Amino acid sequence: MRPDARAWFESRTTSATGPAEIDAAALLRAKRRGGHRVSVVLPARDEEATVGRLVTDIVELWVRRVPLVDELVVVDSDSTDRTAELARAAGADVVTTAEVLPAHGSRPGKGEALWKSLAATTGDLVVFHDADLLGDVSHYVPALLGPLLTDPAVGYVKGCYTRPLSADGVTSPAGGGRVTELTARPLLNAWWPELAGVVQPLAGEYAGRREFLEQVPFSSGYGVEVGLLLDLLELIGLPGLAQVDLGVRRHTSQTQDALSRMAGQVLSSILARAGHGRAVSGLLTQFRRDGDVFVPYSSPVAVDERPPMLSISEYRARQAASG
Repeated sequence: MRPDARAWFESRTTSATGPAEIDAAALLRAKRRGGHRVSVVLPARDEEATVGRLVTDIVELWVRRVPLVDELVVVDSDSTDRTAELARAAGADVVTTAEVLPAHGSRPGKGEALWKSLAATTGDLVVFHDADLLGDVSHYVPALLGPLLTDPAVGYVKGCYTRPLSADGVTSPAGGGRVTELTARPLLNAWWPELAGVVQPLAGEYAGRREFLEQVPFSSGYGVEVGLLLDLLELIGLPGLAQVDLGVRRHTSQTQDALSRMAGQVLSSILARAGHGRAVSGLLTQFRRDGDVFVPYSSPVAVDERPPMLSISEYRARQAASG
């Protein structure tokens, strides 16, 4: 690891692996002292099995018991199940991607929900939290807020964790995050070695200051996390980034075909920022066997990005009206 990456890793990595490590009272004092408003965003598509419990925990612990969170918004991306109904019943505000900035249309993908969430929330600190997590993750929100509330030099915080892998009924204590290890990490270490200390560059749990998030583009697909990491590195520099060890993260493992498509989108987002000088193919071709022959099928993985939110006139007008 390069010296600058090691120095960052040692100085900008903190730990909050469970509720016992959270000093909620100190965080609340820091929030009030800084005059902050906190928004928590859960992007969701067909997550009825998990979203209600996650929202319930955040509302009970961090809205009511310790009022760290001022608004909790679930951004629903065309769910066909009861995601929106259960999230609303648990206490979240629910919006759909189609109803936010309707003049700009609506695109598929997680990044679209995250981008539009900036126009649907008002906090100067924004926490993004995946909606498919299993187990007790009630400490994630305050842990991610910690560096932002206690260090004004930090502008963006990534979560990191151990990721168990469940496959064929067998669970290994580690081994999850295959797209990270086989695609994102090798490329980032090659082109951005200063980021070698980032444990989970594709983590779906992170937090940032609105003043920076609104200045960068958002990839519409699974390339959104690595795109944000690279663009914010350029905007605020390595010292402005931090990470928090959250302990263990569990969710439903995806199939190999789905992971391949995810890797294709991550790769496209990285290549778009690497200055490689060559157009990126917009399709990923995979194969499935049909009897005695292989049948090819293709999926789009090209980068589809929304511009920085500050470039949207409706957003600027709302910000100006709110002061």
